[in-house]
Amino acid sequence: MALPLLQYKPSSQNQRVKSFGKADQNEDTPYIYRLEDVSSYTDIQSIIWAGYHQVFSEHEILSFNRQKNIESQLKNGSITVRDFIRGLAQSEAFYRLVVSVNNNYRLVEICLKRLLGREPYNKDEEIAWSIKIATLGFKGFVDALVDSQEYTDNFGDNTVPYQRKRMEGRPFNLVTPRYGEDFQEVAGTVTTDWRFTLDKFYSRKSQERRLPEGDPRKYRDLAESISAKGNYAQRISAFDLDYLSLVPNRGRR
Repeated sequence: MALPLLQYKPSSQNQRVKSFGKADQNEDTPYIYRLEDVSSYTDIQSIIWAGYHQVFSEHEILSFNRQKNIESQLKNGSITVRDFIRGLAQSEAFYRLVVSVNNNYRLVEICLKRLLGREPYNKDEEIAWSIKIATLGFKGFVDALVDSQEYTDNFGDNTVPYQRKRMEGRPFNLVTPRYGEDFQEVAGTVTTDWRFTLDKFYSRKSQERRLPEGDPRKYRDLAESISAKGNYAQRISAFDLDYLSLVPNRGRR
C-alpha cells in the first residue's frame, strides 16, 4: 500500500500569491499556451515546443529527444496537453537526462518547477515528495503531480505549465541546470565548462574539501587567523629550578 503524502506547512512564497492582474504584466510575464487557442497547424506546433521547453528545459531541446508518438497523438486529439506533459516527463529521454543524474530531493525541486510551475515551499515538502518517489517510483511521482488538484486548478487539461511567479526575475529554465552540485564532477561538467573548472576544481576551498580528514592543511586558515603577538615561549634554565621543592616527601626520615 502506497504511503500518503506527508503533511507539511507551506511557507509564504511569492508563487503562492494570487496574480496581480494585467496592470502588472511586463516582459517577464510568461506567455500561456492553451489548446483552446489553437486555430492552425502552427499553433499546435507552438504548444508542442512550449511543452518541450517547460519539461526538458531549453538546455535539452534536441531533435533526438523528441517524442514523436505522443506528439502525433496530441495533434489528432487522442490525448490532452496534460497527458502530453506527463508523457514527456515519463519518457526515456527525460529519465536519462534528468532523473538518472540527480538525487530524489533535487528531482522534487526540478519537477515542481517544471510541472507545477513553482519552487518547493520548504525542506518539509521536498522530504514529503521524495518519499513518494521512493514508494511509487519516478513515474508514479509524475502521475501524482500531474493528477494533483494543484495542477488541475492552475493548468487543467489543455494548458502547458508555466512559471506562475518570477521570484528572481528569470525563468526557472535559465537558472536550474540538470546536474546537481553533487553530480557535476562525476558527470564531467568540470571538464567541459571552464566556469565549473575554476570555481569547483581549482579554488582553494574545493581543494581543501578533497583533503582527508585530519590533514593539517584543512586548518590553515584557522592557524593563520591566530595572532602570535605577545605569545613568547618561556626560557627556563637549570639555574631557575628549585630542586629541593621538586623532591617528594622531603624532610621525612
